[in-house]
Amino acid sequence: MKIRSRLSALVAIVTFTMIAATLTAPHAFAEEAMPAAASSLPAPAQESTPAAAPAAAPAADTVAVDNPYGLDALWNAGDFVAKGTLIILVLMSMGSWYIIITKLIDQMRIGRQAADAREKFWKAPSLQGGIGALASGSPFRFIAESGVKASEHHDGALLEQIDLNTWVTMSVQRTVEKVQSRLQDGLAFLATVGSTAPFVGLFGTVWGIYHALTAIGVAGQASIDKVAGPVGEALIMTAIGLAVAVPAVLGYNWLVRRNKAAMEDVRSFSADLHMVLLSGVMSTRQSAQVQSAKKIA
Repeated sequence: MKIRSRLSALVAIVTFTMIAATLTAPHAFAEEAMPAAASSLPAPAQESTPAAAPAAAPAADTVAVDNPYGLDALWNAGDFVAKGTLIILVLMSMGSWYIIITKLIDQMRIGRQAADAREKFWKAPSLQGGIGALASGSPFRFIAESGVKASEHHDGALLEQIDLNTWVTMSVQRTVEKVQSRLQDGLAFLATVGSTAPFVGLFGTVWGIYHALTAIGVAGQASIDKVAGPVGEALIMTAIGLAVAVPAVLGYNWLVRRNKAAMEDVRSFSADLHMVLLSGVMSTRQSAQVQSAKKIA
């Protein structure tokens, strides 16, 4: 009996336990399913809060920094020697460019005048008409007038001892030499500048190095801030000297070559004029001799 009663109690406990587990199981499933469902649902969109824009940095004040190693500093900090050297180089450069431009204009003008002489002078009916067709101030007109004057005024006790042919030749040749001398005006200045400007710049370089050594001796240390200024002056002087010399040399060689071409036209014109003058003189003498012979007869 005791055994049965114990078995009955054990069966009742097991039955009660199973019933309780059955009743509580849906709730547990729901509790476990809800987190899973909640995790499967899309997360609600978070409200996008506009990011605070970074505060605009205050505009930096532009501070003009003076260059302590420029041309302005070279002029302000330089002594009378450095300023005088710089002024000499500037004057050399200005003179060189002035001569190059003016001589180029003169050579171009002579080229146009040579074309006019070929077209107008030699087609004129007479020498006076050809001279009048040439522009005033033209070297070709100057040569023609000198040749005509020499052929017409061969008089005087001493000049009569010279043959007329020689006299006309000498007069035309002197006129051509004057034209050549006028064309060569200023070329000596270009040659002088081209040969001396580098040495003037070198003098400025030596003077700048002297200032650099003086600054090192006064400061007692060879720091870059003590040496950069004077050495910069030295390099600037060297560069300016080369910048003045190179255009002068190139301009000199270029103008000399163009002068040769211009003088070829002048010499050709003078040679042709010389032959025309001598032919006119000879024909005039022959006609005079014929007239005198007729009078005698």
